[in-house]
Amino acid sequence: MDGNETVDRSDAGSRERTDQSAETDDGSSGEDGGGGDVATDAGPATNGDKLSTDSDEGVSSSDDERTADTGEDERAADTGDGPTPGVPDPEPQENDVPEDVQKYARFTKMDGAQYDRVNEFLRDRTYITAREWAIARLCSDFRTETGVEMTKIGENLPELVPFMTDTYTPQAVNQARSSFEDKVRTAGATFLYGAMCDFFTAEELDDVMYEATEVAKFLLEVEGVDLSVEDELEAEERISSVMREVREASEELRAEDIAESEE
Repeated sequence: MDGNETVDRSDAGSRERTDQSAETDDGSSGEDGGGGDVATDAGPATNGDKLSTDSDEGVSSSDDERTADTGEDERAADTGDGPTPGVPDPEPQENDVPEDVQKYARFTKMDGAQYDRVNEFLRDRTYITAREWAIARLCSDFRTETGVEMTKIGENLPELVPFMTDTYTPQAVNQARSSFEDKVRTAGATFLYGAMCDFFTAEELDDVMYEATEVAKFLLEVEGVDLSVEDELEAEERISSVMREVREASEELRAEDIAESEE
């Protein structure tokens, strides 16, 4: 009986150990299987997430590029910088300044001069303004058989005269020209009256003529007129001859007045 009991306990222990091993194997098998299932499920899910992420990033990048392109197109359309479909690019315009205006070389010594300074200088020495001086010279240089080219002068005035910054209409050019002519006539009448009424002596009259000549010569030099000695002497002789005629006429008038008063 003792031996049988020992055998039974041994068998029972063997069965228990066998059952535990079986349970252990079943548990290991289940955990492995479960682990395998988890790994299998996780694998596709992870790949799917990556694919989904890549796809989303690709779509987002494409959308951003399209948005940027659209924004650039809109900005180009707003600013007019972009090409216009169906409209050819404009050809570069040629220089509209006439050739004779481009070659005009008067007043080059006045580059950088301000109108106000020029006007002040003239006001101190003459009756004319800077505007009238410039346009008088231009009317003399741009005179044709049919008249003065007032339109050309007015449209190209800033290119012709450095201190003139605005263009003029033909009417404005004609007005300045007429004003210059009126002032010259008025000044001439004033001068001749002073010479004929014995207000000036002969020496004083010579001084007046000398000062007037020097101012006129200076203005001509500023314009770029190259006066030769012969031309200068000729001009002075013409003025002197006119003044002699004025003095002679003045003396005759005074003699007549004296004769009438004596009678």
